[in-house]
Amino acid sequence: MPLPKDKAWFAAKTYGWGWGLPLRWQGWVVMASFIVAMIVGAPLVKKGPAIYVAYSIALGSVLVGVCYWKGEKPEWRWGPRE
Repeated sequence: MPLPKDKAWFAAKTYGWGWGLPLRWQGWVVMASFIVAMIVGAPLVKKGPAIYVAYSIALGSVLVGVCYWKGEKPEWRWGPRE
């Protein structure tokens, strides 16, 4: 269940579906960890591009899972409400 906006780690995007930039320091730690994990996994390309693609998909899935768990409710948005 998504958290309320005042406790969410990730803000919902203003346009489209999904999440934008982190709102809290915990979200920034998650984003930094994702970037570091992608860089650390880069040598997997030498073992085979398919392995790195699978690694990237797995990391991306974890990131989306954390965003869904700790972010605002994802829904299609058409911009700020007037």
